[in-house]
Formats: sequence, C-alpha cells, structure tokens
Amino acid sequence: MLTTLKTPYTDTRACDLAWALGREPLPALAVLDLELAAANVQLRLLGASHQVLLEEEHGTCSETVACIPGSSTPLPLGVAKRIGDWEYEFAAHVETLSHGSFAGRAQELLALVAEHPHGLAGTFPGSPHAFTAMLAQREDGQVRWRTWHAYPQEGRLVATRTRVGVRMTAAL
Repeated sequence: MLTTLKTPYTDTRACDLAWALGREPLPALAVLDLELAAANVQLRLLGASHQVLLEEEHGTCSETVACIPGSSTPLPLGVAKRIGDWEYEFAAHVETLSHGSFAGRAQELLALVAEHPHGLAGTFPGSPHAFTAMLAQREDGQVRWRTWHAYPQEGRLVATRTRVGVRMTAAL
C-alpha cells in the first residue's frame, strides 16, 4: 500500500533517527494491520518515521525507529536482545547514494513495497523521494520486517532489518 502522508517532512536527517523498544503506540499517519499466521503485526508510519507492533501468544513487542524527542538511544548498527520468550535481532545500515542513483533506488523500493500485500509506504510532501517504507513477513516461525527511510536532501537511505522469534532451548 502506498500513501501520501499529510504532514511536513520533519525527519530530515538520517543521524536524527533513534531506536526504542517497548514504547506505547505513537500517533500514526498510516497503519497496516496484518495477520501473519498466529501473529498480529501492525505497521505504523509516523510523522517522524516508523513503529511496528507485534502481538502473538508469546507476548508483545514494540519497535520504534524515529526522531524521538528526548531519546538518548541513537540508531544502533545492531541489537540482539531477549524479550520474554523471544529473541529480538535488529540491524541498521546507512547508504549514501548519488542523486541519480538515489532517485532510481527510491522508485525501485516504492514499487516493491506498494505492490506487496504486506507492505506499507508513505511519501512526504515536497519530494517524491522522501519516504518511509515497510515490509513484513512470517518465515520459519519468525516474524521479520524491513524498513527504508529516505533522505533525498542528504542522498542517504537508512535500511533496517528486524527478526523476532521464539527462543530455542537446548535439548538435554
């Protein structure tokens, strides 16, 4: 699903992104509710980037990557945590592209997400290449999502990958 977000583009620098687990739902500009097997996933586009809410029998998980006022946790390159019965893994990568390469990559990603049944993308007013996009899937008992945050004025694309799955215990 592709939508135009009706808000000013406030999340204007890749280095302003912060990461947080466990935040309450923030006001969203666009939402996509998904049922992936026994998992309920809500993809949320915020005025300042994204939030994913996951709920299934093993508990809940909330991931926020956004410009969060007062946040002291910058966007990490990687995180591995235990959350109750789950293992949570997060990775982020910042890519700097030339103007022409950026425009082509932006169009490619928006087309991919817009046509995907588990995808949500929102473009911001002022630039067709200013967007946040998200894709979710369930695979091998794990819920996974990818996100892309575009900063055309910097030529930067921030990509994240998250995996949440039930922790495996060693057999004795």
